[in-house]
Amino acid sequence: AARGEGARAELRSPDPSCNPYLAFAVMLKAGIDGIRNQIDPGKPVSQNIYIMSKGEKESLGIESLPSTLNEALLELNKDEVIKSALTGHILESYIEAKKEEWENYRIQVHQWELDRYLTIY
Repeated sequence: AARGEGARAELRSPDPSCNPYLAFAVMLKAGIDGIRNQIDPGKPVSQNIYIMSKGEKESLGIESLPSTLNEALLELNKDEVIKSALTGHILESYIEAKKEEWENYRIQVHQWELDRYLTIY
C-alpha cells in the first residue's frame, strides 16, 4: 500500500538488551523478504500460547523460538536472509561475541545445579 512521503517504520524493541540498530536492520530485511516472497505470516493468534499444549501449538502452526543462545546462533547460521542483513565484519564480530557469551554462561555453575545435586549426592 502506497503511503507517499509520510511513510515511516517504527521499531518496538524485541529485547531491551539488544542493539536497536542491528535489530532494526534484521527485522526490516526479514520484512522485505517476506513481502518479496509473499510469505504467509499465518493467522493472528489471540489465545495465550504459554498455556497451550504442544498439539494445540502445532495445529495452529506455532513454532518455538530457540531456547538457548547456542540454539539461536545455530539458527542464525542457517538463515541467509538474516546473515545478509549483518554482512561482513559485523556478522563475524557479532557471532564471535555471542559464542564467547554462550561459553561463559555454559561453564558457570548455576544455583539450580547446586540446589538439585548437592542434596542428591
